[in-house]
Amino acid sequence: MKKKFFLSPRLLFLAIMFLSLNFSFAGKSDLIKVEPPFWWTGMEVQELQLLVYGNNISENTVEINYPGVKLSEVIKTENPNYLFLNLMISREAKTGKFQIIFKKKNKKVLSYGYELKERKSGSKEREGFNSSDVIYLIMPDRFSNGNPENDNMPGMLEKVNRKDPNGRHGGDIKGIDNHIDYFKDLGVTALWINPVFENNMPKYSYHGYSITDFYKVDPRFGSNEDYKKLVDDCHKKGIKMIKDMVFNHCGSGHWWMKDLPQQDWIHQFPEFTRTNYNAAIATDPYASEYDKNKFLNGWFDVTMPDLNQKNKLLANYLIQNSIWWIEYAGLDGIRMDTYPFSDKEFLADWMNRINKEYPNFNVVGECWISSASGIAYWQKDVVNKDSYKSPLKSVFDFPLMFAIGQAFTENNTWDKGIVKLYNALGQDFNYENTNNIVVFADNHDTERFFSTIDKDYNDFKNAMIFLLTTRGIPLIYYGTEILMTGHKNFGDGDIRKDFPGGWIGDKNNAFTNAGRNLQQNDAFNFVKKLLNYRKNNKVLQTGKLVHFIPENGVYVYFRYNDENAVMVIISNNDELIKLNTGRYSEILKKFSTGTNILNGQKIDDLGNISISPKSSMVVELR
Repeated sequence: MKKKFFLSPRLLFLAIMFLSLNFSFAGKSDLIKVEPPFWWTGMEVQELQLLVYGNNISENTVEINYPGVKLSEVIKTENPNYLFLNLMISREAKTGKFQIIFKKKNKKVLSYGYELKERKSGSKEREGFNSSDVIYLIMPDRFSNGNPENDNMPGMLEKVNRKDPNGRHGGDIKGIDNHIDYFKDLGVTALWINPVFENNMPKYSYHGYSITDFYKVDPRFGSNEDYKKLVDDCHKKGIKMIKDMVFNHCGSGHWWMKDLPQQDWIHQFPEFTRTNYNAAIATDPYASEYDKNKFLNGWFDVTMPDLNQKNKLLANYLIQNSIWWIEYAGLDGIRMDTYPFSDKEFLADWMNRINKEYPNFNVVGECWISSASGIAYWQKDVVNKDSYKSPLKSVFDFPLMFAIGQAFTENNTWDKGIVKLYNALGQDFNYENTNNIVVFADNHDTERFFSTIDKDYNDFKNAMIFLLTTRGIPLIYYGTEILMTGHKNFGDGDIRKDFPGGWIGDKNNAFTNAGRNLQQNDAFNFVKKLLNYRKNNKVLQTGKLVHFIPENGVYVYFRYNDENAVMVIISNNDELIKLNTGRYSEILKKFSTGTNILNGQKIDDLGNISISPKSSMVVELR
């Protein structure tokens, strides 16, 4: 026998009041979603397109009567449950809430309150991340659990299971916010956090790349307001925020997957078709149409439907979504996942829209390609043979990442070992702006660097010196500073382990000196010294670079400007080497002494420099 359920008068009143906050009903049409959820006055682009979703919503006519806001077009699709409303928001439009009226046969059936907010002062002039910054990459589920109460939330399919390396562990936004002073002390100036969007999938959802709501933070990480607070708290400490976004695909559990606006909203095949993952196809002049179609339109995984950016309504939806997050949260940058996998003309339109609203903003695209020429194709102002003009300012230096991993694990020959670094930088002629390239030794998709070098601590220090003194924007993967390990062939969970001390009851708290062992403390302090030195050194941030062919496994290069210079010496040799500094006279002739910033040692004779086995020197020249 079914039990009857009654709402008390008080609960009934509260439910009615909740529904009336944004919309009121007068008929059978049910309004479920309006996206973007709100917008701003004073934007450079005056057009705004609203996605409206509700049961048979397209059967209604729409009216808006608000000064400065004009309903210029109502777009219907083959799905009667969608409408797309094109609005013109004039320069004279005032902040406030206006009603969107839905009528059937001239009778109002529904009214929705839409809000225009005031754009923040100085929003347009916001400066993005640049070569003065060092980025710290965090996987939020694996960093710190600041609020255990949100580990398992109503309606969320996957529950926390910290014993499962591929499950959710409970890290959240609060956990990151709790450790802003840790980032500040370490010396990083920007955070890149893997996606915090809702990923309401049955399993393997912790990573954030199976998005089920583009306008909502996953409640197991916190709320939109929590994310905004984190950005504000970081800004107070001089730390920028880079948001990880995904345009190539969404999660199969996305709310629209059960009722697509249009059949070509996603790429569909008679049977499941996976992308071939070969990003070089996008620039290959000989690529077959078969391979290009599979790369661009195939699904990233069985749970990741491929979005069709050639669909103009979807394209505009994605563009507005990124602008909404920049304005709402006060972002300083975006990292765009799987950049070449999306339609490249759409990507150009997207970047041009962002640049129009935020001329000083920066976006870095993930172009996982092994050649510098293949990556440079996507960077702003590079002249491409096919005439494609990419407005993307920043790219990741994957070829240099591979070289860093090989340089300290191979014997030194004319083409192996530390010469790999020299040869990789020798391909920089492909790039238009080498200061706007993100350099890294590992990330959330690769082997942990300390494991790559078989936990050789001298190699670790040499690599960190190179990473933090070469050209570009350095990036450090969380835990690198405490020598975290992880092998890709053991699964993604092994390279995305929990940061020690991020959970109540952890045996060690690596956020503190007492919670780290001697080697971890030495590594932390070593990286901290380099980071804070770089933070205050314009030569390492924007200076020119000149390097010399490695000899005897020793690589020497200089960062310099018109007034100052830093000499970097990296030895991959097992023996003490006395340098022939006459080779470097084109830079050294301007200086007489130097100081090794790693240990404070003074060098009074630049003509007589020796380098210890498997070690480095960072010499500030005078």
